[in-house]
Amino acid sequence: MHAQQLQKIIGHPFKNPKLFQEALTHPSLAHEYADGSMAHNQRLEFLGDAVLQLILTDRIYEQYPTFPEGKLTQVRAHLANRHTLYRRAQAINLGEYLLLGKGEESSGGRQRLSNLADAFEALLGAIYLDGGIRAARKFVNQQFIDELKEVRETAARQNPKGRLQEFLQADSSANPHYRVVQESGPDHSKHFEAIVEWGGREIGRGTGSSKKLAEIAAAEAALNVLEPLPE
Repeated sequence: MHAQQLQKIIGHPFKNPKLFQEALTHPSLAHEYADGSMAHNQRLEFLGDAVLQLILTDRIYEQYPTFPEGKLTQVRAHLANRHTLYRRAQAINLGEYLLLGKGEESSGGRQRLSNLADAFEALLGAIYLDGGIRAARKFVNQQFIDELKEVRETAARQNPKGRLQEFLQADSSANPHYRVVQESGPDHSKHFEAIVEWGGREIGRGTGSSKKLAEIAAAEAALNVLEPLPE
């Protein structure tokens, strides 16, 4: 495939074609040039990794204002791991455009996870150098649409209280109100029962080993009643 097609796919026409070629050049090809005249993509990979971390950090920091540091780190690690980068590289057929040495080519290097993940980071690094942080952010936001959507959906499933509030506020600005109605058991093994009320009536009830867990269970119970079943 012609490399110019890749620029159309990623939506970034390179002003500096040498950067683009370097991003696609695997070390195996550069090593075939004994005089060291051919640059390969490892330095760009290093840069691209840092750029990706920054852009993803900025995005999830803004998108999840209630997440603590540990959760933000977990989300970023999921988005930036090599398997995710491999999937993104496959989505743009990056392997078809790699410039490989003969040995790497013959051993299936175009589909090797490490090659594709590294080249994806190198491509991002090249976009950053060629077009600045705005171009790099545009590329990442475009390429990670599905992954970011998955994170949002997972976060919503793991936060039933937030999901319930969002569901209810589609019809009214009133917030749901949680109330612990029963507490039992010894101090080392407490048991709580909570209800969630909205508009002056009970819409869900749940139990748990802490007040927080009981409230979450109550929100889940309310959602089970209020949310429409998928068709």
